Amino acid sequence: MKKLLSDIKNCTVCSEYLALGPRPVVSGNPNAKIAIIGQAPGTKVHASGIPWDDASGKQLRKWLAISNEDFYNEELFAIVPMGFCYPGKGSSGDLPPRKECAPLWHKPLFDMMPKIELIILIGMYAQKYYLGEQAKRTLTETVDNYPEYLPRYFVLPHPSPRNRFWLSKNPWFEQNVIPQLQQKIRNILT
Repeated sequence: MKKLLSDIKNCTVCSEYLALGPRPVVSGNPNAKIAIIGQAPGTKVHASGIPWDDASGKQLRKWLAISNEDFYNEELFAIVPMGFCYPGKGSSGDLPPRKECAPLWHKPLFDMMPKIELIILIGMYAQKYYLGEQAKRTLTETVDNYPEYLPRYFVLPHPSPRNRFWLSKNPWFEQNVIPQLQQKIRNILT
């Protein structure tokens, strides 16, 4: 596992497309119980090298009802984004995650983490990649139908502050889905 993580952290496969250069951010451990698959690091995470070290991460930990210590405990959580490096700025936020990472690195990583009981798919990129045809037409429909993907996957919108409008428009998410997510996390970690 250490060699694989080292290989990933030294990856330069798509460096020519990365405005800030490669800095893969990933964590994993053979004993990890839950995997979090998000999009790609933002500029703050690119700078710190710490996954979810930003406002989105703070909101995600609130949704999961876990401490920073538990979140960053690699024997509990593996953090495996769709794109391991900051992809750059687009016209309406960050660019999509690079398409090279998931096909190249996800399977070898998950092969070394046999104790994963739950994979949390955050955002449409992760959901489309892992759910394929089972993903609904929109992220809202996919999240609203989260029980269909259990027990293997739990689907979430991105916890970005930019999603405040989506959250206010879909109060059922925090009222109904988040308590189910928190219960699932508690059941796995205790």
